[in-house]
Amino acid sequence: MILSRDAVYTVSEDVVAREIEGEIIIVPLMAGIGDLEDELYTLNETGKAIWNKLDGRRSLNDVIAELAAEYQAPSGEIERDVLGLVQELVQRRILLAV
Repeated sequence: MILSRDAVYTVSEDVVAREIEGEIIIVPLMAGIGDLEDELYTLNETGKAIWNKLDGRRSLNDVIAELAAEYQAPSGEIERDVLGLVQELVQRRILLAV
């Protein structure tokens, strides 16, 4: 699967996500979302920063640019992190293209 950097993604209505003690916890609400072996998903600090930008309004280009500016990191590194996480979450049906 190849993601478009111009695409906009949002959280599936079939999951609930909450921040608990600084971590994002994602809970699938129905069977077939994510992996059967995993019931909960947690995101590290990098994942949390990306997740918080995926609001259904920003394109992946926007997310990458904003994070590169906020963290003063090379956009290539940010791009790899964003595309890697989004691709995984789309494959697990946690994120959906708008």
